[in-house]
Amino acid sequence: MSLGYATAERSKLWLTKVPAITATFWVIKVLSTTIGETFSDYLAVNAGLGTAVTDAVMAVVLAGALVIQFRTRKYTPWIYWLCVVLVSIVGTEITDFFTDTLGVSLYVSTAVFAAILAVVFVVWHRQENTLAITSIDTPRREGFYWAAILTTFALGTAAGDLATEALSLGFRNGVLIFGGLIVATWIAYQAGAGQVLTFWIAYVLTRPLGASMGDFLTQAKEFGGLALGASATSVLFFAVILVLVAREQMLVVRHGVAVKGGGPAGGYRADRAWAGAALAVVAAVGWVLGATHTAASEEGVATVADQPAVTTGGTTGTKAGPHPVTRLGDLTSFAVITSDVQRKVARDDLAGGRTRVKDLEVAWDDAEAGLKPRDPAKWHQLDDQIDAVLSALRAGHPSRSDCASTLATLLGTFNRFDGV
Repeated sequence: MSLGYATAERSKLWLTKVPAITATFWVIKVLSTTIGETFSDYLAVNAGLGTAVTDAVMAVVLAGALVIQFRTRKYTPWIYWLCVVLVSIVGTEITDFFTDTLGVSLYVSTAVFAAILAVVFVVWHRQENTLAITSIDTPRREGFYWAAILTTFALGTAAGDLATEALSLGFRNGVLIFGGLIVATWIAYQAGAGQVLTFWIAYVLTRPLGASMGDFLTQAKEFGGLALGASATSVLFFAVILVLVAREQMLVVRHGVAVKGGGPAGGYRADRAWAGAALAVVAAVGWVLGATHTAASEEGVATVADQPAVTTGGTTGTKAGPHPVTRLGDLTSFAVITSDVQRKVARDDLAGGRTRVKDLEVAWDDAEAGLKPRDPAKWHQLDDQIDAVLSALRAGHPSRSDCASTLATLLGTFNRFDGV
């Protein structure tokens, strides 16, 4: 056998480093998008790491996971999907950094990330003469692939935020719009559109679809969601992902990895059955959790409507009439917490105020997807004031007067913007 023939034979047997594009692939992709976003928020807000520390930690973890991924010789489901989840987190953080920290317009960031993705594709094609997803079988092609994946997450985040926040479409419409666009992309593929083009369009769209779907499940019913909560939704999605990836890993161990262009181990019919079952489980468990939450509310669980009204002085009183200066709606729950913090600060209990203000931070972050699209400008004004309160209370040597001043400003704005 000649050397040239041997090389040709080896090239035919190269194993792809990415999974076959199947129904299971898309289900895991959408669910992992939601997991990535909720986990990032949990670390930054609930765990108290803050945005900067969370960004740094996730970037380091992603780098480590990619090192393992590049060192593997074939598609390994658990490490591949771990990288996807981490890329989802980091891609989201990149967009949030530009938008929230640097104040870059979502119109600008969407256009910039679209341009970067176009550059990645142009350079990739010039270097490799292909963008085929079935040919990710060399280190350089894999490098281009992950660069494109990271950019699609950043672009998807920016485009999704642009639609649901800047254009005030909301997450309910986001589910319908981005889901409809993915269906249209699939129809175009069936009608003969190129596989590479339709794959990357769908890949970008799954990011805002997953985020909108996650918001729809987690947001309170007053914001149009199902009120399942971020924790319950994350656990549910993680469990489904774990089962699907474990099956993929088992099939790879049992049957090996298909050569370039091959289908999934176990066949397409079984793959579609598992994907359908996964969606059915998500729908069924989500319905049960939603029904349980509704029943608990009807049994008399205390709500913020039962709380006394507050004034800028932090005392109870008669709640004023509607203030239609914004479309934010009922802000009583946030005003109640702020008033509690204000009373602790008035008693010079800064440690207690610092503990209680955590509830405000978490509640405000949890409600972002429901509140922000209603009136983005006013939401940002309140968000900046909450940040000022957090900074004052969490300073190395907090000043009682600074804390009291920022709290009075915030509470006054809550009461003025309250649209009940």
